[in-house]
Amino acid sequence: MAEAATTGTVRSADGTIIAYERSGAGPAVILVDAAGGFREMGPMRSLAAHLAEEFTVLTYDRRGRGQSSDTSPYAPQREVEDLRALIEDASGGSAALYGFSSGAVLALLAATGGLSVTRLALLEPPLAQGEQSTDDPGLAADITELVAAGRPGDAMLHFQRSIGVPAELIDGMRDGPGWPAMEALAHTLVYDLTLLTALPAEALTTLTIPTLVLDSAQSDARLHGWAQGAAEALPAGRHRTLPGEWHGVSDEVLAPVLADHFSGRAD
Repeated sequence: MAEAATTGTVRSADGTIIAYERSGAGPAVILVDAAGGFREMGPMRSLAAHLAEEFTVLTYDRRGRGQSSDTSPYAPQREVEDLRALIEDASGGSAALYGFSSGAVLALLAATGGLSVTRLALLEPPLAQGEQSTDDPGLAADITELVAAGRPGDAMLHFQRSIGVPAELIDGMRDGPGWPAMEALAHTLVYDLTLLTALPAEALTTLTIPTLVLDSAQSDARLHGWAQGAAEALPAGRHRTLPGEWHGVSDEVLAPVLADHFSGRAD
């Protein structure tokens, strides 16, 4: 049986305190959340429970979320330094990374930035090859304006609609118990949008870390194309489509695939 989860903090290079949770035993794996996700909300804590039988799994609150602090001004490199602190201080000096959506882009930035990353797994990274990843270049400015006007809920709704979340899923989120927590994170949506433009496409061609790029069979053609394109650009990239829902795969399907990749059994 996996060990009970323990909590801790690390201090990033700019002084930001990053809160994390560690469970299990074995080689280290860090799970990197998507936009609006943190330990109390999103898929990572339950996924960690599935992986903890074989790995030491760290989930954490990205800066500005949950129990982590924040430091202005935002820059993608600061989030890379957060991961560096987690790898060096909390995971034994090296780790595999699993990133979901914009968290996958952050994982790629960390790996291309020289961090001690052993393997990568990415679920639907929003990386359009040769074009801007978002269809709305003014989205970050819109989000900033809405948050400054005291309308975080509208900012979250505008973000979700702009990135293509189906209307029925948006309605479910807005009517669910987690909506107030999502509103509280609205200011960090700009962080994720900034990440999408921080990784040059050519950076993928020099990354030789074994990388598994995944997508869900029920996602749209744009997400499929981004995943396949990223895998093709990576010298050691593999692409695989899993059964799932729009922009998501269940723990029961995802965890065994990740375990096989991180352990090397799938090589």
